[in-house]
Amino acid sequence: MNKTTEITARQKKYLWPNHLLYYTEPLPLERGDGMHVWDVEGNKYLDFFGGILTTCVGHNRPEVVQAVKEQTEKLIHSSTLYPNETHVDLAEKMAEITPGRLQMSYFTPSGTDADETAVFLAQTYTGRQEIVALRHGYSGRSAIGMSLTGQHSWRIGGTHIAGIKHALNPYCYRCPLKMTYPGCGVACAQDIEEVIKTTTSGKIAAFIAEPIQGVGGFITPPKEYFKMAKEIAEHYGGLFIADEVQTGFGRTGDKWFGIEHWDVEPDIMTMAKSIANGFPLANTITRPEIAESTRGAGLTISTFGGNPVSCAASLAAIDVLEKEADPAHVAAMGRMLRSGLERLQEKYSVIGDVRGMGLMQGLELVKDRQSKEPSPQATQQLFEATRQLGLLIGKGGLYGNVIRIAPPMTAREDDIATALDLLDKAFARIS
Repeated sequence: MNKTTEITARQKKYLWPNHLLYYTEPLPLERGDGMHVWDVEGNKYLDFFGGILTTCVGHNRPEVVQAVKEQTEKLIHSSTLYPNETHVDLAEKMAEITPGRLQMSYFTPSGTDADETAVFLAQTYTGRQEIVALRHGYSGRSAIGMSLTGQHSWRIGGTHIAGIKHALNPYCYRCPLKMTYPGCGVACAQDIEEVIKTTTSGKIAAFIAEPIQGVGGFITPPKEYFKMAKEIAEHYGGLFIADEVQTGFGRTGDKWFGIEHWDVEPDIMTMAKSIANGFPLANTITRPEIAESTRGAGLTISTFGGNPVSCAASLAAIDVLEKEADPAHVAAMGRMLRSGLERLQEKYSVIGDVRGMGLMQGLELVKDRQSKEPSPQATQQLFEATRQLGLLIGKGGLYGNVIRIAPPMTAREDDIATALDLLDKAFARIS
Protein backbone atom coordinates (compact mmCIF):
# COMPACT_ATOMS: atom_id res chain seq x y z
CA MET A 1 0.00 0.00 0.00
CA ASN A 2 1.49 3.35 -1.04
CA LYS A 3 1.18 6.46 1.13
CA THR A 4 -1.68 7.97 -0.93
CA THR A 5 -3.78 4.83 -0.53
CA GLU A 6 -3.01 4.64 3.18
CA ILE A 7 -3.97 8.28 3.83
CA THR A 8 -7.21 8.11 1.84
CA ALA A 9 -8.18 4.88 3.62
CA ARG A 10 -7.70 6.54 7.00
CA GLN A 11 -9.60 9.61 5.78
CA LYS A 12 -12.60 7.41 4.97
CA LYS A 13 -12.40 5.79 8.39
CA TYR A 14 -11.98 8.86 10.59
CA LEU A 15 -13.38 11.90 8.72
CA TRP A 16 -16.97 12.63 7.76
CA PRO A 17 -17.91 11.34 4.32
CA ASN A 18 -19.16 14.77 3.20
CA HIS A 19 -15.61 16.12 2.90
CA LEU A 20 -15.48 17.25 -0.73
CA LEU A 21 -12.32 15.90 -2.37
CA TYR A 22 -11.05 16.82 -5.82
CA TYR A 23 -10.16 14.13 -8.39
CA THR A 24 -11.26 10.54 -8.90
CA GLU A 25 -8.33 9.45 -6.77
CA PRO A 26 -7.89 12.06 -4.01
CA LEU A 27 -4.63 14.01 -3.93
CA PRO A 28 -2.90 14.15 -0.50
CA LEU A 29 -0.54 17.12 -0.47
CA GLU A 30 2.61 17.09 1.63
CA ARG A 31 4.44 20.38 1.14
CA GLY A 32 4.47 23.62 -0.80
CA ASP A 33 6.98 26.19 -1.97
CA GLY A 34 6.05 29.34 -3.88
CA MET A 35 3.92 28.49 -6.89
CA HIS A 36 4.24 24.73 -6.41
CA VAL A 37 3.03 21.90 -4.18
CA TRP A 38 4.11 18.28 -3.91
CA ASP A 39 1.97 15.25 -3.09
CA VAL A 40 3.00 12.51 -0.70
CA GLU A 41 4.44 10.45 -3.57
CA GLY A 42 6.78 13.31 -4.57
CA ASN A 43 4.88 14.50 -7.64
CA LYS A 44 5.15 18.25 -8.30
CA TYR A 45 2.23 20.50 -9.31
CA LEU A 46 1.93 24.12 -10.43
CA ASP A 47 -0.81 25.48 -8.15
CA PHE A 48 -3.23 27.71 -10.06
CA PHE A 49 -6.01 27.58 -7.51
CA GLY A 50 -3.98 28.75 -4.51
CA GLY A 51 -5.82 26.87 -1.79
CA ILE A 52 -9.14 28.32 -2.98
CA LEU A 53 -7.70 31.81 -3.61
CA THR A 54 -5.97 31.76 -0.22
CA THR A 55 -2.21 31.49 -0.69
CA CYS A 56 -1.96 35.04 -2.03
CA VAL A 57 1.85 35.26 -1.95
CA GLY A 58 2.61 31.59 -2.58
CA HIS A 59 3.16 28.57 -0.39
CA ASN A 60 5.47 28.88 2.62
CA ARG A 61 6.46 32.44 1.72
CA PRO A 62 9.63 33.08 3.81
CA GLU A 63 8.53 36.52 5.07
CA VAL A 64 5.22 35.09 6.31
CA VAL A 65 6.90 32.08 7.88
CA GLN A 66 9.40 34.33 9.67
CA ALA A 67 6.67 36.67 10.98
CA VAL A 68 4.70 33.70 12.28
CA LYS A 69 7.79 32.19 13.90
CA GLU A 70 8.62 35.44 15.69
CA GLN A 71 5.05 35.86 16.91
CA THR A 72 4.72 32.28 18.17
CA GLU A 73 7.83 32.82 20.25
CA LYS A 74 6.12 35.79 21.96
CA LEU A 75 2.37 35.07 22.18
CA ILE A 76 0.22 32.52 20.36
CA HIS A 77 -3.21 33.29 21.76
CA SER A 78 -5.02 36.04 23.63
CA SER A 79 -8.69 36.27 22.41
CA THR A 80 -10.51 39.57 21.87
CA LEU A 81 -10.69 40.13 25.65
CA TYR A 82 -7.16 41.60 25.66
CA PRO A 83 -5.69 44.34 23.46
CA ASN A 84 -2.79 43.12 21.33
CA GLU A 85 -0.50 45.36 19.29
CA THR A 86 -0.40 43.02 16.26
CA HIS A 87 -4.21 42.95 16.23
CA VAL A 88 -4.35 46.76 16.32
CA ASP A 89 -1.59 47.11 13.71
CA LEU A 90 -3.58 44.98 11.30
CA ALA A 91 -6.81 46.90 11.93
CA GLU A 92 -4.95 50.13 11.16
CA LYS A 93 -3.59 48.62 7.94
CA MET A 94 -7.07 47.53 6.90
CA ALA A 95 -8.35 51.08 7.33
CA GLU A 96 -5.51 52.26 5.10
CA ILE A 97 -6.11 49.93 2.14
CA THR A 98 -9.91 49.62 2.14
CA PRO A 99 -12.02 52.13 0.18
CA GLY A 100 -13.87 55.19 1.42
CA ARG A 101 -14.64 55.61 5.11
CA LEU A 102 -14.31 51.96 6.08
CA GLN A 103 -12.26 52.06 9.25
CA MET A 104 -13.45 49.85 12.11
CA SER A 105 -12.61 46.13 11.99
CA TYR A 106 -13.81 43.00 13.77
CA PHE A 107 -11.57 39.97 13.15
CA THR A 108 -12.85 36.38 13.20
CA PRO A 109 -11.44 33.01 12.07
CA SER A 110 -13.26 32.48 8.73
CA GLY A 111 -15.19 34.04 5.87
CA THR A 112 -18.37 32.41 7.13
CA ASP A 113 -17.88 34.17 10.47
CA ALA A 114 -17.22 37.48 8.69
CA ASP A 115 -20.43 37.31 6.64
CA GLU A 116 -22.44 36.31 9.69
CA THR A 117 -20.89 39.19 11.67
CA ALA A 118 -21.81 41.57 8.84
CA VAL A 119 -25.43 40.42 8.93
CA PHE A 120 -25.63 40.88 12.71
CA LEU A 121 -24.07 44.33 12.36
CA ALA A 122 -26.52 45.44 9.67
CA GLN A 123 -29.44 44.20 11.75
CA THR A 124 -28.16 45.96 14.85
CA TYR A 125 -27.56 49.27 13.05
CA THR A 126 -30.84 49.37 11.14
CA GLY A 127 -33.05 47.70 13.72
CA ARG A 128 -34.35 45.50 10.91
CA GLN A 129 -33.98 41.80 10.18
CA GLU A 130 -34.51 41.00 6.50
CA ILE A 131 -31.56 40.42 4.15
CA VAL A 132 -31.45 40.24 0.35
CA ALA A 133 -28.75 38.02 -1.16
CA LEU A 134 -28.17 36.75 -4.69
CA ARG A 135 -28.91 33.49 -6.42
CA HIS A 136 -25.74 31.49 -7.15
CA GLY A 137 -23.99 33.30 -4.28
CA TYR A 138 -22.04 31.55 -1.54
CA SER A 139 -21.51 32.63 2.08
CA GLY A 140 -20.23 29.57 3.92
CA ARG A 141 -21.43 26.66 6.02
CA SER A 142 -23.11 28.10 9.12
CA ALA A 143 -26.90 28.29 9.34
CA ILE A 144 -26.88 31.92 8.24
CA GLY A 145 -24.13 31.28 5.68
CA MET A 146 -26.07 28.45 4.06
CA SER A 147 -29.27 30.52 4.11
CA LEU A 148 -27.49 33.37 2.31
CA THR A 149 -26.10 30.89 -0.22
CA GLY A 150 -28.09 30.66 -3.43
CA GLN A 151 -27.13 27.13 -4.49
CA HIS A 152 -29.09 24.10 -3.33
CA SER A 153 -26.12 21.73 -3.24
CA TRP A 154 -24.37 23.82 -0.57
CA ARG A 155 -27.38 24.04 1.75
CA ILE A 156 -26.86 20.93 3.85
CA GLY A 157 -29.97 19.60 5.54
CA GLY A 158 -32.29 22.05 3.81
CA THR A 159 -31.12 24.85 6.09
CA HIS A 160 -33.05 28.09 5.75
CA ILE A 161 -33.36 31.02 8.15
CA ALA A 162 -36.44 33.16 7.72
CA GLY A 163 -35.99 36.68 6.43
CA ILE A 164 -33.31 35.96 3.83
CA LYS A 165 -34.46 36.41 0.23
CA HIS A 166 -32.63 35.88 -3.05
CA ALA A 167 -32.70 38.14 -6.10
CA LEU A 168 -31.58 37.25 -9.63
CA ASN A 169 -27.83 37.34 -10.10
CA PRO A 170 -26.09 39.23 -12.95
CA TYR A 171 -25.24 36.09 -14.95
CA CYS A 172 -24.96 37.61 -18.42
CA TYR A 173 -23.87 34.37 -20.10
CA ARG A 174 -27.01 32.64 -18.84
CA CYS A 175 -29.31 35.61 -18.30
CA PRO A 176 -32.21 34.35 -16.17
CA LEU A 177 -34.45 36.87 -17.97
CA LYS A 178 -33.34 35.70 -21.44
CA MET A 179 -32.12 39.20 -22.25
CA THR A 180 -28.88 40.55 -23.71
CA TYR A 181 -26.59 43.17 -22.21
CA PRO A 182 -26.56 46.17 -22.60
CA GLY A 183 -30.02 46.31 -24.17
CA CYS A 184 -31.40 44.63 -21.06
CA GLY A 185 -30.99 47.80 -19.03
CA VAL A 186 -29.41 45.62 -16.33
CA ALA A 187 -32.84 44.26 -15.43
CA CYS A 188 -31.25 41.79 -13.01
CA ALA A 189 -30.41 44.72 -10.72
CA GLN A 190 -33.98 45.97 -10.96
CA ASP A 191 -35.12 42.55 -9.74
CA ILE A 192 -33.69 43.41 -6.31
CA GLU A 193 -36.45 45.97 -5.91
CA GLU A 194 -39.07 43.47 -7.08
CA VAL A 195 -37.86 40.96 -4.49
CA ILE A 196 -37.96 43.59 -1.74
CA LYS A 197 -41.45 44.72 -2.71
CA THR A 198 -42.95 41.25 -3.05
CA THR A 199 -41.14 39.01 -0.54
CA THR A 200 -40.13 41.30 2.35
CA SER A 201 -41.76 43.87 4.60
CA GLY A 202 -40.18 46.55 2.42
CA LYS A 203 -37.79 47.46 5.24
CA ILE A 204 -34.56 45.53 4.80
CA ALA A 205 -31.42 45.44 6.91
CA ALA A 206 -28.99 44.81 4.06
CA PHE A 207 -28.20 43.64 0.57
CA ILE A 208 -25.16 41.31 0.46
CA ALA A 209 -23.25 40.30 -2.67
CA GLU A 210 -19.84 39.18 -3.88
CA PRO A 211 -18.34 41.59 -6.45
CA ILE A 212 -17.54 38.47 -8.48
CA GLN A 213 -19.37 35.33 -7.41
CA GLY A 214 -16.70 32.82 -6.42
CA VAL A 215 -18.23 29.39 -5.86
CA GLY A 216 -20.96 30.53 -8.26
CA GLY A 217 -18.44 30.30 -11.09
CA PHE A 218 -16.63 33.67 -11.21
CA ILE A 219 -19.79 35.40 -12.45
CA THR A 220 -18.85 39.02 -13.16
CA PRO A 221 -21.56 41.73 -13.18
CA PRO A 222 -21.80 44.52 -15.77
CA LYS A 223 -20.36 47.92 -14.88
CA GLU A 224 -23.72 49.49 -13.95
CA TYR A 225 -24.89 46.71 -11.68
CA PHE A 226 -23.66 47.63 -8.19
CA LYS A 227 -24.54 51.33 -8.37
CA MET A 228 -28.10 50.33 -9.21
CA ALA A 229 -28.16 47.62 -6.56
CA LYS A 230 -26.87 49.90 -3.80
CA GLU A 231 -29.32 52.66 -4.68
CA ILE A 232 -32.21 50.21 -4.43
CA ALA A 233 -30.99 48.82 -1.10
CA GLU A 234 -30.59 52.35 0.30
CA HIS A 235 -34.06 53.34 -0.90
CA TYR A 236 -35.52 50.57 1.27
CA GLY A 237 -33.32 51.43 4.26
CA GLY A 238 -30.74 48.68 3.82
CA LEU A 239 -26.95 48.69 4.01
CA PHE A 240 -24.74 47.27 1.27
CA ILE A 241 -22.43 44.44 2.36
CA ALA A 242 -19.64 43.64 -0.12
CA ASP A 243 -18.42 40.08 0.37
CA GLU A 244 -14.74 40.28 -0.63
CA VAL A 245 -13.79 36.87 0.78
CA GLN A 246 -12.51 35.76 -2.64
CA THR A 247 -12.06 39.07 -4.48
CA GLY A 248 -10.04 40.96 -1.87
CA PHE A 249 -6.41 42.05 -1.57
CA GLY A 250 -5.83 42.91 -5.22
CA ARG A 251 -7.11 39.64 -6.67
CA THR A 252 -9.14 41.44 -9.36
CA GLY A 253 -6.26 43.72 -10.42
CA ASP A 254 -5.83 47.53 -10.38
CA LYS A 255 -7.74 47.88 -7.09
CA TRP A 256 -7.20 46.43 -3.62
CA PHE A 257 -10.82 45.28 -3.43
CA GLY A 258 -13.15 44.06 -6.14
CA ILE A 259 -16.07 46.39 -5.46
CA GLU A 260 -13.86 49.39 -6.30
CA HIS A 261 -14.14 48.46 -9.99
CA TRP A 262 -17.81 49.43 -9.80
CA ASP A 263 -17.11 52.81 -8.11
CA VAL A 264 -19.28 51.89 -5.16
CA GLU A 265 -18.40 52.28 -1.49
CA PRO A 266 -19.94 49.51 0.63
CA ASP A 267 -21.28 50.17 4.11
CA ILE A 268 -19.75 46.92 5.35
CA MET A 269 -17.07 44.76 3.75
CA THR A 270 -16.08 41.21 4.60
CA MET A 271 -12.82 39.51 3.70
CA ALA A 272 -10.89 36.28 4.38
CA LYS A 273 -8.86 33.76 2.31
CA SER A 274 -6.00 35.93 0.95
CA ILE A 275 -5.97 38.00 4.14
CA ALA A 276 -3.30 35.85 5.85
CA ASN A 277 -1.88 33.55 3.15
CA GLY A 278 -3.47 30.44 4.61
CA PHE A 279 -3.72 31.21 8.31
CA PRO A 280 -7.30 31.25 9.65
CA LEU A 281 -8.43 34.86 9.72
CA ALA A 282 -11.29 37.02 8.44
CA ASN A 283 -12.42 40.59 8.89
CA THR A 284 -15.64 42.59 8.89
CA ILE A 285 -14.90 46.28 8.38
CA THR A 286 -17.33 49.19 8.46
CA ARG A 287 -17.69 52.92 8.99
CA PRO A 288 -17.28 54.29 12.55
CA GLU A 289 -20.93 55.27 12.98
CA ILE A 290 -22.12 51.79 12.01
CA ALA A 291 -19.62 50.10 14.34
CA GLU A 292 -20.78 52.42 17.12
CA SER A 293 -24.25 50.81 16.98
CA THR A 294 -22.80 47.69 18.64
CA ARG A 295 -21.92 49.60 21.81
CA GLY A 296 -24.35 48.47 24.50
CA ALA A 297 -26.10 46.06 22.11
CA GLY A 298 -25.01 43.02 24.10
CA LEU A 299 -21.94 41.02 25.01
CA THR A 300 -19.79 39.38 22.34
CA ILE A 301 -16.29 37.95 22.08
CA SER A 302 -14.34 35.91 19.54
CA THR A 303 -12.06 33.35 21.17
CA PHE A 304 -9.85 33.12 18.09
CA GLY A 305 -10.68 36.53 16.64
CA GLY A 306 -7.65 38.73 16.06
CA ASN A 307 -5.34 35.83 16.84
CA PRO A 308 -1.85 37.39 17.08
CA VAL A 309 -0.21 34.71 14.94
CA SER A 310 -2.77 35.04 12.15
CA CYS A 311 -2.55 38.83 12.37
CA ALA A 312 1.25 38.67 12.06
CA ALA A 313 0.87 36.44 9.00
CA SER A 314 -1.58 38.91 7.49
CA LEU A 315 0.67 41.91 7.99
CA ALA A 316 3.60 40.05 6.42
CA ALA A 317 1.50 38.87 3.46
CA ILE A 318 0.17 42.37 2.77
CA ASP A 319 3.72 43.71 2.92
CA VAL A 320 4.81 41.20 0.26
CA LEU A 321 1.81 42.11 -1.88
CA GLU A 322 2.65 45.82 -1.67
CA LYS A 323 6.27 45.20 -2.65
CA GLU A 324 5.98 42.43 -5.25
CA ALA A 325 2.39 41.74 -6.23
CA ASP A 326 0.33 44.89 -5.89
CA PRO A 327 -2.93 45.40 -7.82
CA ALA A 328 -1.05 46.83 -10.83
CA HIS A 329 1.05 43.66 -11.06
CA VAL A 330 -2.05 41.49 -10.74
CA ALA A 331 -3.74 43.47 -13.51
CA ALA A 332 -0.78 42.95 -15.86
CA MET A 333 -0.58 39.23 -15.12
CA GLY A 334 -4.37 39.01 -15.42
CA ARG A 335 -4.29 40.51 -18.91
CA MET A 336 -1.72 37.93 -19.98
CA LEU A 337 -3.77 35.10 -18.48
CA ARG A 338 -7.04 36.36 -19.97
CA SER A 339 -5.52 36.75 -23.43
CA GLY A 340 -4.23 33.18 -23.30
CA LEU A 341 -7.58 31.82 -22.13
CA GLU A 342 -9.38 33.63 -24.94
CA ARG A 343 -6.98 32.03 -27.43
CA LEU A 344 -7.90 28.65 -25.97
CA GLN A 345 -11.59 29.56 -26.38
CA GLU A 346 -10.97 30.19 -30.08
CA LYS A 347 -9.29 26.81 -30.33
CA TYR A 348 -11.66 24.62 -28.29
CA SER A 349 -15.43 24.79 -28.74
CA VAL A 350 -16.02 23.26 -25.31
CA ILE A 351 -15.16 26.67 -23.80
CA GLY A 352 -18.40 28.62 -23.93
CA ASP A 353 -17.42 31.68 -21.89
CA VAL A 354 -14.31 33.32 -20.45
CA ARG A 355 -14.87 35.80 -17.61
CA GLY A 356 -13.40 37.35 -14.51
CA MET A 357 -10.90 40.04 -13.56
CA GLY A 358 -7.20 40.05 -12.77
CA LEU A 359 -5.99 36.69 -11.49
CA MET A 360 -9.54 35.45 -10.99
CA GLN A 361 -10.54 33.96 -14.34
CA GLY A 362 -13.23 31.42 -15.17
CA LEU A 363 -13.93 29.13 -18.11
CA GLU A 364 -17.49 27.86 -18.53
CA LEU A 365 -17.52 24.52 -20.34
CA VAL A 366 -20.46 23.55 -22.54
CA LYS A 367 -21.52 20.69 -24.79
CA ASP A 368 -22.06 23.14 -27.62
CA ARG A 369 -22.00 26.92 -27.79
CA GLN A 370 -25.39 27.32 -29.41
CA SER A 371 -27.42 25.53 -26.73
CA LYS A 372 -24.97 26.42 -23.93
CA GLU A 373 -25.83 23.10 -22.30
CA PRO A 374 -23.47 22.75 -19.32
CA SER A 375 -20.80 20.06 -19.51
CA PRO A 376 -19.74 18.98 -16.01
CA GLN A 377 -18.34 15.87 -17.69
CA ALA A 378 -15.82 17.97 -19.61
CA THR A 379 -14.93 19.74 -16.39
CA GLN A 380 -14.17 16.44 -14.67
CA GLN A 381 -12.17 15.19 -17.65
CA LEU A 382 -10.15 18.39 -17.76
CA PHE A 383 -9.49 18.08 -14.03
CA GLU A 384 -8.02 14.61 -14.45
CA ALA A 385 -5.97 15.69 -17.46
CA THR A 386 -4.47 18.74 -15.74
CA ARG A 387 -3.59 16.69 -12.68
CA GLN A 388 -1.72 14.21 -14.88
CA LEU A 389 0.11 17.12 -16.47
CA GLY A 390 1.05 18.67 -13.12
CA LEU A 391 -1.38 21.61 -12.92
CA LEU A 392 -3.91 22.26 -10.14
CA ILE A 393 -7.05 24.29 -10.94
CA GLY A 394 -10.44 24.82 -9.31
CA LYS A 395 -14.04 24.35 -10.34
CA GLY A 396 -17.44 25.73 -9.41
CA GLY A 397 -20.75 26.99 -10.71
CA LEU A 398 -24.29 25.86 -10.01
CA TYR A 399 -23.98 23.34 -12.86
CA GLY A 400 -20.48 22.12 -11.95
CA ASN A 401 -19.08 23.23 -15.30
CA VAL A 402 -16.87 26.24 -14.55
CA ILE A 403 -13.10 26.03 -14.32
CA ARG A 404 -11.75 28.49 -11.74
CA ILE A 405 -8.21 29.75 -12.25
CA ALA A 406 -6.70 31.83 -9.45
CA PRO A 407 -2.95 31.44 -8.82
CA PRO A 408 -1.01 33.17 -6.06
CA MET A 409 -0.78 36.85 -6.91
CA THR A 410 3.00 36.60 -6.99
CA ALA A 411 2.68 34.68 -10.27
CA ARG A 412 5.02 35.81 -13.04
CA GLU A 413 4.95 35.62 -16.82
CA ASP A 414 6.67 32.24 -16.96
CA ASP A 415 4.20 30.75 -14.48
CA ILE A 416 1.24 31.92 -16.55
CA ALA A 417 2.83 30.76 -19.80
CA THR A 418 3.42 27.32 -18.28
CA ALA A 419 -0.14 27.08 -16.99
CA LEU A 420 -1.59 28.10 -20.36
CA ASP A 421 0.57 25.51 -22.11
CA LEU A 422 -0.60 22.77 -19.73
CA LEU A 423 -4.23 23.83 -20.15
CA ASP A 424 -3.80 23.69 -23.93
CA LYS A 425 -2.45 20.15 -23.69
CA ALA A 426 -5.26 19.14 -21.32
CA PHE A 427 -7.99 20.51 -23.59
CA ALA A 428 -6.37 18.73 -26.53
CA ARG A 429 -6.64 15.45 -24.61
CA ILE A 430 -10.32 15.80 -23.79
CA SER A 431 -11.26 17.13 -27.22
